[in-house]
Amino acid sequence: MTPPLPRAVHPGAWWLWAIALAVGVSATTNPLLLLLAISVVTFVVVSRRPSTPWARAFRLYVWLGVLVVVLRLVLHVLLGLKWGETVLLELPSATLPSWAAGIDLLGTVRLEGLLAAGLEGLRLATMILCVGAANALANPKRLLAALPGALHEIGAAVVVAITVAPQLAESVQRVLRARRLRGDAGRGLRAFRRVAMPVLQDTLDRSLMLASAMDSRGYGRRGDVPLRRRRLVSGVTLASLLAICLGVYGLLDTRSPAWIGTPMLVGGIGLGALGLRLGSAAVHRTVYRPDPWRGAEWLVLACGVAGAAGVLAAQELDPLGLSLPLQPLGAPALPWTAALGLLLAALPGVLTPLPPVTRASAARRASGAPARAVATPQESA
Repeated sequence: MTPPLPRAVHPGAWWLWAIALAVGVSATTNPLLLLLAISVVTFVVVSRRPSTPWARAFRLYVWLGVLVVVLRLVLHVLLGLKWGETVLLELPSATLPSWAAGIDLLGTVRLEGLLAAGLEGLRLATMILCVGAANALANPKRLLAALPGALHEIGAAVVVAITVAPQLAESVQRVLRARRLRGDAGRGLRAFRRVAMPVLQDTLDRSLMLASAMDSRGYGRRGDVPLRRRRLVSGVTLASLLAICLGVYGLLDTRSPAWIGTPMLVGGIGLGALGLRLGSAAVHRTVYRPDPWRGAEWLVLACGVAGAAGVLAAQELDPLGLSLPLQPLGAPALPWTAALGLLLAALPGVLTPLPPVTRASAARRASGAPARAVATPQESA
């Protein structure tokens, strides 16, 4: 079988894959499923991330996830409700005044409560890693070009926001490399103070360059749109948002009337699509080399949906298997539907085309040539 030619997968496909995984992860606190999801996300990122600054920022999301878990455990020890039967640590306790709702500080730390807090933090950390995977795999500039015209201004703001972390990571690497070349390899707080200001200055300069480049290409500029058309688009968009909110509420509340649930949600999605179409028709723009949506993109989307569907199916078939048994404490089960869905979500790391830069770098390493960064036309656009 001939391997697919190297090309960049549509950034929207990677974001939909990551969002679907995050939705599935949000329904479980089973440590086996969470660790499996982390392994799947890491495998796909390592296998298919390009040689770009935003791809190297994935480790920042990893450290952020670790910080979330540690902070959740610390907050449980300090302020959390201590429950369970197995005592881990005896700490002195202090009760706050009544105006602070009588919260108890410290106290006896028990295993069951600590595990529950840690698993909640691990679930949030896994969702953060899903977002980090989307940032590492998808080119944010190409994602902006793929958005509908009605979301052009919002998309520009979102792209600038999500490129802050990659630019900060690249600035840190540039400053540290420059310090090592000058023979300054100091560590600690003093070195941090010497690195912080150059990093902030470099990040600010790059942000200003990005803003200038986007302004020169017409980002953030509106054409001549009649007032009646703008009001129509705003009204349709607002109605779609209200309908979607009512539909979601109706699905979550089983006591609500039947017409508030699925019919309202479907109608809101339809109004949203109509609003996007009307708003896009009023925005005239061109896209240089638009990213195609082919079989690889459908595969990525299907694998992400399979991962979420597997966890949601396990929620209906075996709801107790999606959490760790704490009362009494026992070993976690492994729901086969959720595990199979998450394993299917790892297929994009094998079946999708390699990024062009990754394939070129591998060829240079195989030939013994010195590695150097080569930008593809899509990444330089």
